[in-house]
Amino acid sequence: MPVHRFETLRPQRPHCAGLPLAAVLSLTFSLALAVQPSPASADDYDDFPPRGSAYMGMGVVTHDGVHGLPLKTLATQTEGVDVSSYQGNVDWSTLWNSGVKWAYTKGSEGTYYTNPYFAKQYNGSYDAGMIRGAYHFATPDTTSGATQANFFVNNGGGWSRDGKTLPGALDIEWNPYGDTCYGKSPSAMVAWIRDFLNQYKSRTGRDAVVYTATSWWKQCTGNYSGFATTNPLWIARYASTVGELPAGWEFHSMWQYTSSGPTVGDHNKFNGPVDRLKVLANG
Repeated sequence: MPVHRFETLRPQRPHCAGLPLAAVLSLTFSLALAVQPSPASADDYDDFPPRGSAYMGMGVVTHDGVHGLPLKTLATQTEGVDVSSYQGNVDWSTLWNSGVKWAYTKGSEGTYYTNPYFAKQYNGSYDAGMIRGAYHFATPDTTSGATQANFFVNNGGGWSRDGKTLPGALDIEWNPYGDTCYGKSPSAMVAWIRDFLNQYKSRTGRDAVVYTATSWWKQCTGNYSGFATTNPLWIARYASTVGELPAGWEFHSMWQYTSSGPTVGDHNKFNGPVDRLKVLANG
């Protein structure tokens, strides 16, 4: 639990010679109130990361843990990765040759950050032959959902029906900068997410992918089920199976299953063969 350290303030003894006792007590109490520290906000703590540094799955290990790797199944799945600025220049050809066929790149966060490596990563995956998309790290405590959707679309999160571009993804998960649910009640969080998703569709014509973890979704949205009929689910769980899904979704489209895979760390599986991935890209 982070501890906020305040500088010790020592009030000077008031000069009170000749004053009545009641006046002395009143003056002393007033001085004591004047030196009380103000309440600390989340951003005041030294051990929170700097704004802009969040990435997809940042809170999974801490909050949900690691419980193995996916079991081999008869169902066809297609390997993918997600990257952000901390991966820097990515070796896309090595990933492609290892079987990675799709990628998502962090485009933006809140309305205050854009990934400086975005163009190089986004275009690099495309040039290697991958189907690619962009994601936005949500900060519901800073600005409205619609405002952040506009910022995302304006900074790489758009979509085109070229067969190689996946719909944008909303990364909505544990707050790395403070309160887990960004200070919102479940109903307020659902309203924020709806605001983002509606504006994204208005701008692009596509329903955004929702990336989340079941435990966070239960805690912070009250396990709301209303987005399942329109928005593909990208589930985060580092285990042998995807486990329980958030309410409403009967299946997942994507699964982030590890943060320690080869070359870039964050690896995913699309729930189907490449031709179904192309269907998702084309809408």
